[in-house]
Order: sequence, then structure tokens, then C-alpha cells
Amino acid sequence: MFDGFRLDRVELPEVTLRVRHGGTGTPVVLLHGHPRTHTTWHAVAPLLAQEHTVVCPDLRGYGRSTLPPDAPDHAQSSKRAMARDVVDLMSALGHDRFAVVGHDRGSLVAFRTAMDHPERVTHLVVMDGLPVVEHLERTDARFARAWWHWWFLAQDDKPAERVITADPDAWYRTPPPEDIGPGNHADVWAALRDPAVVHGMCEDYRAGLGIDRRHDEDDRAAGRRVGCPTLLLESTGDDLDIHGDPAAIWEPWLDRPLRHRQIGSGHHQAKEAPDEVAAALREFLAGADAPAV
Repeated sequence: MFDGFRLDRVELPEVTLRVRHGGTGTPVVLLHGHPRTHTTWHAVAPLLAQEHTVVCPDLRGYGRSTLPPDAPDHAQSSKRAMARDVVDLMSALGHDRFAVVGHDRGSLVAFRTAMDHPERVTHLVVMDGLPVVEHLERTDARFARAWWHWWFLAQDDKPAERVITADPDAWYRTPPPEDIGPGNHADVWAALRDPAVVHGMCEDYRAGLGIDRRHDEDDRAAGRRVGCPTLLLESTGDDLDIHGDPAAIWEPWLDRPLRHRQIGSGHHQAKEAPDEVAAALREFLAGADAPAV
């Protein structure tokens, strides 16, 4: 995997992130979702590296990145904290301004990075994601039934960790190694069998139902919006449209018109349609970026 890329562990103020980086050109950071690691990008990153410096970290609490001790309101796993990691990581690698791409839970981190650090982010790409408050305000029986894992993983009184770590092979399902790459498959399963990672993933969802929602609400009340060019990549085989048109939901959060493109895949776009995803990203990133704030 990742021919020509370098694998490092970068110490930041609060955490140590495992990161894969390579290529040359304008920088772009790729953020994975649950329950994956940075290796989910193994087919996309080399295609982007032909024109960009590509940075792929494990989010804090995922893969082989660390997580600080639990804090009140699960703040150590907030998307604001993860966004600070992204900015600190890119600074450590020598990148003042960069594009940020996030899938699934990573899309929440990418969005928060663009909101909190507009002077650093040139382009924002969200893949199968919406601001968390938009999901929670639209929650109904259909959404709760389809996205039930949000509520299960976020429980405090009856921790999901006990169920998952008792038999992770029964809990999680991934495609076979030949479908997602042997190295990627091995990396994901090493993480899923690590109790510390399982706890980190649950804390991500606990933060999502509380502190992350409040951060979104505060931004909306203050009229803050994303100022950089933004692209939404929506899987044709996923259910991001469970609340209606996701592009319409995104529009009030953006200063610029949203670019919206559908990808012919299921939820895991980087695995199922890497060429299409890479082409969409390369086209979008070739456009004008946002002026520095």
C-alpha cells in the first residue's frame, strides 16, 4: 500500500497521530470515517499524489493514533479537538494552507476544521456527511432505525465497549481482503480488536450527540459559515438523502454555492469507486481556492 509514501508518528500537543504522507504539489488531507483507519484511502491517495501532497492520518482514538483521557462532555473526542489535530499536524509537516477531505465521521472533522480555521483551509470536501445538528434535529423513527448505531455507541450507562470487545468479529463486518486490499483489511482488523480503539470510537459518537451538536448550534446562531469552496460527494447507494436533499441542507452553512456530485458506489466510496473519487477530487481541487482570511 501507499507506494512512495512515508509512514510517521507525529507528536502533537494532546495526541500522537499515525500519518501516511507523500506526493508533491498543493497539500490535501484525507480523513477517514468509522470504523476505518487512514488505510481506507490506499487506492485514492496515490492517484491524488500525482498532483498533490497527500496526508492521511488516523483520527485521534482511531487506528494507531492516541486519545487523551476522557474529559467532561467527551470533549477530548469532539470534532473541534480533532480539527485542532488536523491543523497542528499540517503545521508540523510544513503546510500553512491545505484542502481537507472527510468521509463519514471524518466529514464532521473536515467541516469543523473549515469552520474553526478558515485561514488554513482552501477547499472543503464532505463525503456522505452533514453537520451533526442537521441529523439530530431531523431524527425520527425511520432515521433512528436506519442509523441506530449512533445511539448504541453513544450510551454511557450501558457502554457499547463491553458488547463489542467481547466478540469484535461478530460485531463488525468488513469485505474480504481481496476486495479492500490485504494491507487495509489487516490494519482495520488490528484496530477493531484493540479495546482502546473501540473506546475511542464510542467516545467519538458520544461527543457527536452532545458537545459537537452544541458547537454547530453556536455557529449557526452566530451566523458563521464555511467560506471556502465546498464539494459534496454523495454515494448513489447510500442513504444520505434520508432527510431530503442533502445539498439543500448544506446550503445555509456555506458562503459559496455548493458543488454536488454523486458517486456510483455504496457508502465506502474510496473502496468501491477510487478512480471516480480521485477524478472528482482532482477536478475540484484544480479550481480557485479561498483567499486567506
